[in-house]
Amino acid sequence: MPFADFTPLKYLASIVDILLVWYVIYKLIMVIRGTKAVQLLKGIFVILLVRVVSEFLGLKTLSWMMEQAITWGFLAIIIIFQPELRRALEQLGRGKFFSRSSAPEEEEQEKTVTAILKATDYMAKRRIGALISIERETGMSDYIETGIQLNSRISSELLINIFIPNTPLHDGAVIVQKTTVAAAACYLPLSESPFISKELGTRHRAALGISEVTDSLTVVVSEETGGISLTKNGELHRDLSQEQFKEILSNELLVNRVKQASSARWNWRGKKNG
Repeated sequence: MPFADFTPLKYLASIVDILLVWYVIYKLIMVIRGTKAVQLLKGIFVILLVRVVSEFLGLKTLSWMMEQAITWGFLAIIIIFQPELRRALEQLGRGKFFSRSSAPEEEEQEKTVTAILKATDYMAKRRIGALISIERETGMSDYIETGIQLNSRISSELLINIFIPNTPLHDGAVIVQKTTVAAAACYLPLSESPFISKELGTRHRAALGISEVTDSLTVVVSEETGGISLTKNGELHRDLSQEQFKEILSNELLVNRVKQASSARWNWRGKKNG
């Protein structure tokens, strides 16, 4: 094709074409991320690499085998990746395939908020004491090491079972990292503030203590009253209703809500610092 045929418009079309292809590949990777298909995809890359190496070294038999695997690989991919392909088509039909990349992250954050809300509601009604610290920007690895590492996907059932009285992990704090329960039975630093009400126990002091040295969000369920409290930035907010608690968690942990509430103060009438 003559060089003169490459007009600015055709250059632009070529660039757009390449960007769209890369975007589609990126979205496909996001669809299969976290599934078994990732390991299968690595296997395909290994086959391609062996094919190139065997051709370069003149290994005819191995090269022929890899060529057959690649020839019939398209049909195998359709069969192996059937669940992922179906999910991609479903997302395309719902218009989610070309949605913002933060959508999966928002969905995971919503699951975390829901799990904590359900667990605290259950434990508050039954007066089961609990201490849950949610890691944010400041790392909490030092405190995770003091407990029993779990690295389990968060769920309300898991949180409830951890804090059931007289179980091995109920004493101490649970530390949550994004959508994972990183560890249980962790030791948190106790606050030495002289302004803490004397009626507050060790859990509240530990919640205040960790909020003074990190930017974590820490939830306390009192085993004496069933009240829900929360600490952030060295402040303790007590006796929150379920609606108030839900509003705070949503504003602090969900991506879109954080942006909307970044310049706003918390709006609730809970008691503060005893």
